[in-house]
Amino acid sequence: MTHANDVAVGIVGLGGIGNHHATKLSDRGANLVGGMDIDPDARRRFHEEFGVHAYEDEHDLYEACDAVLITTPNRFHETYATSALEAGLDVLLEKPLAHTVESAERIAEAARDAAGFCMVGFNNRFAEPVQVLKGYQAAGRFGETTHVEANYVRRRGVPGRGSWFTSKDVAGGGALIDIGVHAIDLSLYFLDHPEVVEVSGQTRSEFGDRDDYTFVHMWGDDNGADGFDVEDSASAFIRDASGDTVSLEVAWATNRPTNDEFVVRGTEAGATFDRGSDELTFHEATAFDGDHHHFADTEIETREGDSHAAEQATFLEAVAAGEAPDINTVEEALSVQRVIDAIYRSSERGEAVRLG
Repeated sequence: MTHANDVAVGIVGLGGIGNHHATKLSDRGANLVGGMDIDPDARRRFHEEFGVHAYEDEHDLYEACDAVLITTPNRFHETYATSALEAGLDVLLEKPLAHTVESAERIAEAARDAAGFCMVGFNNRFAEPVQVLKGYQAAGRFGETTHVEANYVRRRGVPGRGSWFTSKDVAGGGALIDIGVHAIDLSLYFLDHPEVVEVSGQTRSEFGDRDDYTFVHMWGDDNGADGFDVEDSASAFIRDASGDTVSLEVAWATNRPTNDEFVVRGTEAGATFDRGSDELTFHEATAFDGDHHHFADTEIETREGDSHAAEQATFLEAVAAGEAPDINTVEEALSVQRVIDAIYRSSERGEAVRLG
């Protein structure tokens, strides 16, 4: 059997997240064989840092690989994911699945027909507290999980205005498709990826398109309000076929404190997971012999972990075994993309949107 670290892996898209993945691969001793980018400066930097060839044409990279990680801007996910699948490679595609639901559908169709598999990069699922929470869920501690309050809120955290992140044409949207996609995926993961039937949402652009946008830190360069044509926050309510629900708050910028909490509510117990700090607390109410009623909040301590490294390990082990992983599937990512699309449509129409 092939060892995971013997898998010849390449990276398509050599920007910030591509280099982050390359560093993680190098740290684990993986067989990183090359990269690809249309930008010659990005190729040069990648070659100098990681000591492997950086190609201008993706097909040249594919010939050297068993598998690829695709970390390009959203608009180009379809181009590279479908061509890699057609070349017979296994693919780890960074979130979101695509910049539009139509493009996401085409990627999913290509994956269904491919010899290889496509896994989607929702790394938060691999956080140690998330896996512990899921373990207790499976053991029945929470009873039936019925609602998730999902928060991924920055006080001021618009990516560099004028970068591809703030261009609707390239990214497909703003805060919702950038960080909201993680919140939606994690919420649906806690609900075992149900069939979503109705979405009501509102997106807002209140800060990023202002000439007087006030911030303390900004990721990337600030090229001003003219480089911003997406939303900087969104609120939504999501309902599945059995009546379970998700309430969503997402923001790159808003006048409130930062909040990364996910509150999972069940019929027997609940939990609060802070994605930013990895803190996990269980909430229960009980009594002994019908008396001595009390509340119990239990702090759960987990091992430190690296969610991106764990995600990569799952991917490479699946490639080595020749079997698609049963987590972070394209079909799950497609359901997340459909929810995002429904939130945008609901906001435009001013009414709830039915799915299915």
